[in-house]
Amino acid sequence: MQIVRKSGILLHPTSLPGPGGIGSLGAEARKFIDFLHTSGQSLWQVLPLGYTSYGNSPYMCYSAFAGNPLLIDLERLVAEGDLNATSLRDDLLSERVDYQQVMDYKFGLLRTAAAAFFAGGGGERVEEFWHFCDTTHWLHDFALFMAFKEQYPRKSWCDWPKEIVQREPAVLDEASRSLGSAIGEQKYLQWQFFRQWHEVRDYATRQSVGIFGDIPLFVAYDSCDVWANPHLFHLDEGGRPTVVAGVPPDYFSKSGQLWGNPLYNWDSMAQEGYAWWIERVRSSLDLYDLIRIDHFRGFAACWEVPYGEKTATNGRWAPGPGEALFSALTREFGDLPIVAEDLGHITPDVEALRDMFSFPGMKILQFAFGSGPDNPYLPHNHVCSSVVYTGTHDNDTTAGWFNSLSAREKKMVLRYLDRNGDGIVWDLIRTALASVADTCILPLQDLLELPGDARMNLPGVAGGNWSWRFGEGVLTGKLAKRLLELTQIYGRDRKL
Repeated sequence: MQIVRKSGILLHPTSLPGPGGIGSLGAEARKFIDFLHTSGQSLWQVLPLGYTSYGNSPYMCYSAFAGNPLLIDLERLVAEGDLNATSLRDDLLSERVDYQQVMDYKFGLLRTAAAAFFAGGGGERVEEFWHFCDTTHWLHDFALFMAFKEQYPRKSWCDWPKEIVQREPAVLDEASRSLGSAIGEQKYLQWQFFRQWHEVRDYATRQSVGIFGDIPLFVAYDSCDVWANPHLFHLDEGGRPTVVAGVPPDYFSKSGQLWGNPLYNWDSMAQEGYAWWIERVRSSLDLYDLIRIDHFRGFAACWEVPYGEKTATNGRWAPGPGEALFSALTREFGDLPIVAEDLGHITPDVEALRDMFSFPGMKILQFAFGSGPDNPYLPHNHVCSSVVYTGTHDNDTTAGWFNSLSAREKKMVLRYLDRNGDGIVWDLIRTALASVADTCILPLQDLLELPGDARMNLPGVAGGNWSWRFGEGVLTGKLAKRLLELTQIYGRDRKL
């Protein structure tokens, strides 16, 4: 079988330029796809597209299925008649996303648009909306959950009235009637998000660009997923977690990392034929052409910490579903277009699970130069079935990373690359593209040679993340030509 080498760019849609204070699924998304096409790229990698909750992290969402309404293109709503053009602001052109300002602005207009839509009578759009509602299995639970979130602000679902926590059918039926307006608004937002995203994906397909998505292994505790399916998680009778996720103490952290996500009850999942995960993957395949699974090692075993612990020190490795889950998924979907995020503490059982289903792993060049020639991230140790990055959303930009190295570490990098340090970012880009790895992904910040203050996320720091945006006019023809030439030299310009 012929190996198809390809490459792409990592950029979350929130980082797109344009009005509204945050990137959207409008004209700028299509312009970015055009840049990908012109520069010979086959993939646009995004972070999870979910409805973000605490900290605005795409890895901490109210649902594993719902989309983020902040990405909705308001100009499209004007064109469809749900908003007046005069209601849009043209002064929110910030270089970084101010989430509170954006939420105050966009959610107000989205509520106005929803009200106008429901007041508008019938027509094809209304039929399309109701078809979406009727065929989207998770939608009503999610809309009801968000309506309750409005009714009980600043409270987790476990602190709602007991009859709602326990999902008594008569109470939920009555709430579905009494909260009908708020529920309808949430359904409208999801309808608009998904129809706009599918139009973006269709445009990308026409430009021979695939969408590379992301599934976090864990879900947030304060989410519809846990509220609607408590039996699928390790919870006590009151609905609170008994154990939570984290990573054990290591060289980087003496107390480990305590993430706090509830852990799956894999026995209950298995009894239901892994139906929840099948639907999650089905939903993702409707959004993406290729899927990265974050924290893949958790399917072999995850670090389980008793709820209430202040650190991750007192945890244990708890077995995951392993082969059984992916066998169920393979029976349902056939070969899975999955990339395993296999970074961190990887053991032979994780590698065996990854290789059993022929999932490519990940290679990060910023991790390559801290030890000797056997370092698996060094390019001469790469394997074809992998995805190579200069860095990811959790890393510093390559410029920021290199500038933070000691003199000795910089010398190691330059000696390996046989370079003098001038143009180091593009030296690393060239090295990534030259790798034998089938796929190469480059963060846009690196193509723009940006310093460390342009990084997307600093793990362990609560504020200031996920807010970077690039400016108008930086995706020049000169940049596209430079990237295309390297892409062609290393045989990665073949389209999907």
